[in-house]
Amino acid sequence: MIRIAKESDPKRLAELKEKINDSHYLNVAISSIAHTLTREIVNENEA
Repeated sequence: MIRIAKESDPKRLAELKEKINDSHYLNVAISSIAHTLTREIVNENEA
């Protein structure tokens, strides 16, 4: 199956590039991902 990429939104890309350089944003994002992964692993082990 071949997926065709959507056209990129230059405004959205600029916003994301700005966020990548914001250390507070990255810390929150990484913490959120770690929390989600930990919760998934714990729930899987309980099942």
